[in-house]
Amino acid sequence: MHKPCVLFLCTGNSCRSQMAEGWTRVLWGDRMTAYSAGINASGLDPIAVQVMQEAGVDISRQYSKQLEEMNEVNFSLVVTVCDSAYEACPIFPGRVRVLHAGFDDPPKLAQSAQTEEEALACYRRVRDEIRAFVEKIPEELHKNVDS
Repeated sequence: MHKPCVLFLCTGNSCRSQMAEGWTRVLWGDRMTAYSAGINASGLDPIAVQVMQEAGVDISRQYSKQLEEMNEVNFSLVVTVCDSAYEACPIFPGRVRVLHAGFDDPPKLAQSAQTEEEALACYRRVRDEIRAFVEKIPEELHKNVDS
């Protein structure tokens, strides 16, 4: 049976989309194939790697990719995880469902943190919000593309 392919699209493919890819692989890897990419590739955020590791998900081998690197993949679902990626989201060929699920940007949230622990808390909150969203991905895959 063909496993559906899900793409998580963000601006820099450094944090939120990487977390979503990691969660999807861990929670649904037997049922779907997860990818992440960015409008631009800006490198993997080491704090994202750290907080995902705390939750038992290793994303350290993932790397930041541009959307163009995914041209050969036929996606069933594309999820934009930030507003700028949603606004810049290209048109995908075929009957691809595009879904917007905006999450706060952990590095931006952490800028105002007074301590390292406060900064980590920003990343952890978004990590947990992304996990809750990813837990519902199978429901999204079964919805009609036109809905």
